[in-house]
Amino acid sequence: MLIKAFYVDESGATAIEYTLIISLIFLVILGAVTLFADNATAMFQKVSSAITGK
Repeated sequence: MLIKAFYVDESGATAIEYTLIISLIFLVILGAVTLFADNATAMFQKVSSAITGK
């Protein structure tokens, strides 16, 4: 009876699903921040060059 109750209980599966969703969202945000950081660095270098005249 205890084994059947453990097998039917889905609360652990829900926690795993939420963990996977949060992990996927984190990876998307990390990729976007990495891409934005590269573009921001290039933009600031262009602005710095324009200001200093180099």
